[in-house]
Amino acid sequence: MKRHVIVDVETTGMSTKNGGRVIEIGAVAVEGGEIVAELTSLVNTETPIHWGAQRVHGISAAMLRGKPAPEDVWPSFIEFFADSPMVAHNAPFDSGFVRHELSLIGLFLPNTWHCTVRLARKRLPHLPNHRLETVARHLLGDIPADCRLHRALDDARITAQVWLALAT
Repeated sequence: MKRHVIVDVETTGMSTKNGGRVIEIGAVAVEGGEIVAELTSLVNTETPIHWGAQRVHGISAAMLRGKPAPEDVWPSFIEFFADSPMVAHNAPFDSGFVRHELSLIGLFLPNTWHCTVRLARKRLPHLPNHRLETVARHLLGDIPADCRLHRALDDARITAQVWLALAT
């Protein structure tokens, strides 16, 4: 399998239309059936975090103090992405936020996106839902004890394993 980049973002809210911003991004490059590189960063957007979003991912404003600003984070991710196809669990959400963040600093990402939610719904219609944790437990068995679900890098790692299981 050629190189794909699996991405997950954690945000201040559910929509860019309501001022939501990316405050954590995790990306893993997968090639030849295994993870070959990783990149992650917290991002200080100086945007208030909606209480509901914070309850999900656990990222607080205090955790973002002193972290790099978007314009200091995104160029390294663009380089990491290169021209690889992108993968996310619920790709419309992640790709929408990634493209929005890049547009705010004058960058563009032309890469194609694949969605593991869409693929799981097609291949695993019998599951009660297609949340990442449900699909991962079905395909992979146990999720590692040190995995922090709803943190960007760990979710990207799990999504990579789901992608490899579904796409082959």
